[in-house]
Amino acid sequence: MDIEFVAATTAIPPKTALARIAFDGDTQQGALAQAVAASRFTGAKGQTLDVLAPQGETAARLVLVGAGKTAAFDVIAAEQAAATAYNAVKASGLETLRIELSGDADMAAHAALGLRLASYRFDKYRTTEKTDKKPSIGKAQIVAADPDAALAAFAPLSAIADGISFTRDLVSEPPNVLYPAEFARRVKALESLGLEVEILGEPEMMQLGMGSLLAVGQGSIRESQLAVIKWYGAADKSAQPIAFVGKGVCFDTGGISIKPADSMEDMKWDMGGAGTVAGLMHALAGRKAKVNVIGILGLVENMPDGNAYRPGDVLTSMSGQTIEVINTDAEGRLVLADALWYCQDRFKPKFMVDLATLTGAIIVALGNDYAGCYANDEDLAANLLAAAKAEDEGLWRMPLPDAYNKQIESMIADMKNTGTRAGGSITAALFLQKYVNGVPWAHLDIAGTAWKKPSSVATIPDGAVGFGVRLLSRMLQDKYEG
Repeated sequence: MDIEFVAATTAIPPKTALARIAFDGDTQQGALAQAVAASRFTGAKGQTLDVLAPQGETAARLVLVGAGKTAAFDVIAAEQAAATAYNAVKASGLETLRIELSGDADMAAHAALGLRLASYRFDKYRTTEKTDKKPSIGKAQIVAADPDAALAAFAPLSAIADGISFTRDLVSEPPNVLYPAEFARRVKALESLGLEVEILGEPEMMQLGMGSLLAVGQGSIRESQLAVIKWYGAADKSAQPIAFVGKGVCFDTGGISIKPADSMEDMKWDMGGAGTVAGLMHALAGRKAKVNVIGILGLVENMPDGNAYRPGDVLTSMSGQTIEVINTDAEGRLVLADALWYCQDRFKPKFMVDLATLTGAIIVALGNDYAGCYANDEDLAANLLAAAKAEDEGLWRMPLPDAYNKQIESMIADMKNTGTRAGGSITAALFLQKYVNGVPWAHLDIAGTAWKKPSSVATIPDGAVGFGVRLLSRMLQDKYEG
């Protein structure tokens, strides 16, 4: 979408929908007052009232967008209001959306971010869609007291939107298109932004002893990959980096422990954690973040052929610890085990955060609006939760009780790869903790938040969310950038 910031005196283009923010208790005048009186519109958050523009307005239509209480209207509310306005008129046949809202340059910039996020559409494979089914709004004007200041404030937010869109594109791709090597190629292309990218194939990982990660992919004809993305933005390029590790199971059949057919097509987004890390690195490079960051993506397919790993197998991880396989559908933790160990061993990071669509159990516990946060470090957990709140991305701290380790004790190996159904997300996190080697670490289980279908959030169209890009960028900006 083409977005510009304009002064209130700028002429309104033809075929424009004009959106105005209305709060609880606002009084409208003239024809608008009549329209409000004839409706149930009160100014409550998320409400819209779409009317033909009253006499004297040069726009074709006027949309009132409810924003709730005036005192609660902040930058996140501005994003939601702008996104709500877009969703109300996107298929109207009009071409431009103009948004009038009070506030400073940051408020206008966040309204633009809301438009960027709401207007995302993954339609590259739609070849017969009729024009009247496609969004008609292709341009937006945001009225700002100081358009130049708003444009400057939008620059870093635009980089965030680019990163989220990159994540959404990756997560939306079909698995016959986005397999591990193709994922790695797309990440390699990010070097044009100033990132350094290194790709390890199976021979390199074999030499490193990554028996846990490699086992997951051995049933696929697609070669497993490990992508290492480096951003050195701190003044001291040798300063200790911060690391993010993503689970990238590009398709998960469950392997020999095969999943039911119902909704298995959704398992194309089992690489959502790696998608978020890739999008975060894109965003950091785009906004020239002043911090050293490493992103590591473990990229595999979990397929059930004659060479696939089996329940009962014992794997030797890069750490030397052995794992008895109980269920081949508990594969993400096997990928992350080697990726986490490699990360701490090679880069000696200040801390590590892994992201993974790891367990269905976290959805049972928290639903689809919160990711689970497990951490062995109180400061890191607090920083993650604060950033999540500031960016309106749901995150909930979960426990790591040592007693639950009994569930993953094995009779013949150092551990099993899964315990019982009870506390399944917790025991998965405890498994991962065995591979961080005492480094401060957090695990975000994003199984419930990586994909929304249907979505009830104005800035998130149905499908890939890009969850985590915002909160992680915000945490780095607030706490760790020089």
